[in-house]
Amino acid sequence: MRKLIALVVAFSAVLVIGVVPASAVQYGQPDGNGHPNVGLVVFFEDGIPLWRCSGTLLDSNTFLTAGHCAGADPSGAEPDAAEIWFGSGFPSPIPLGAGFPAAGPNPCAGITGYPCTGDASGTPIPHSDFTFFADFPNTHDVGVVELDAPRAGPYASLAPAGYLDDLATRRGQQDRSFTVVGYGLQSVKPVLSQLRTRMVGTVQLTNLRSSLTDGFNVQTTDSPGNGHGSGGTCFGDSGGPLFVGSTNMIAGVTSFGLNQNCKGTSFFFRMDISDARSFLDDYVALP
Repeated sequence: MRKLIALVVAFSAVLVIGVVPASAVQYGQPDGNGHPNVGLVVFFEDGIPLWRCSGTLLDSNTFLTAGHCAGADPSGAEPDAAEIWFGSGFPSPIPLGAGFPAAGPNPCAGITGYPCTGDASGTPIPHSDFTFFADFPNTHDVGVVELDAPRAGPYASLAPAGYLDDLATRRGQQDRSFTVVGYGLQSVKPVLSQLRTRMVGTVQLTNLRSSLTDGFNVQTTDSPGNGHGSGGTCFGDSGGPLFVGSTNMIAGVTSFGLNQNCKGTSFFFRMDISDARSFLDDYVALP
C-alpha cells in the first residue's frame, strides 16, 4: 500500500492534502440522498489539512472511519482534529472554499468550506493497537471521530459479533452482495475523475479465510463487480462503510487494496470481530 502514496499525493496536490491508502467507490453511481449518514472527512494537524477519508455516523457523537485515517502516518504526521461534510456532492462535487489555499503557512487561514470548515468537527481517535499495517493481517484498522457537538441522524448500525463467520465456508459466497459507499476517484486512466462526490456501488464477497483476510478482513471484487454487479474501489479515500446487502448495517470499513489502476480486489477491516468491538465499545452501544 505504501506504493500508492506517491501516486495519491501527486493527484491530490490541487487540494494541498495528501490521501492515505485505500479507496472510494468505482463503477458505481451517485448516491444522492441514499446514505446521508456517510460523510467525507478531512484530518488536520495543528490546523493544516493532511488527508481525506470517508466514514459513517453511528450515533449523535461518533463517526466511524479507518484507523489509518484517524491515526499517525509513517511520515510522522498525526491528526489532532477533523472536519466532516455530509453533502452528496451531486450533481456538482462538494466545492472548494473560496480562496483556498490561503497565502502563507496555513492554507485554511480565514477560509470556510472544503477542506477547511465542514458540517461537523471532532477529535480523531485510532484503535490503540493500530501501527499502520505492521500487525497484518490483524491491522486494527478502525478509528472514530468523536464529534464536538451532537448531530442528528439517520445513523448506521454495526453488525453483531461473529456475523460474517458463517460465510467463511458457505457455498455460493461469491454471490453475497455488499454495498460500498464513499467519496473519491471514479477513474485513473485516461484521466482522474469524480473527486468529492458520494458514490454507491455493489461488490461481492471473495474471501474471509485467506492469508490476507484470516478472519480479520473481508475481501471483495473490485472490477465492475467482476460480472456480478456494479461496484468496486479506487484511490481516493478510506474508512467508508461496507454495508450488508441493501441494509444500513456495517460489516467492515474500507482498509486496503491489491490492484492496478483500480482493478483487482479490495479489503475491509471487519466490525464484527472482538478486536474492533472492544475498541468501539468505548464509544457506541454495540449490538
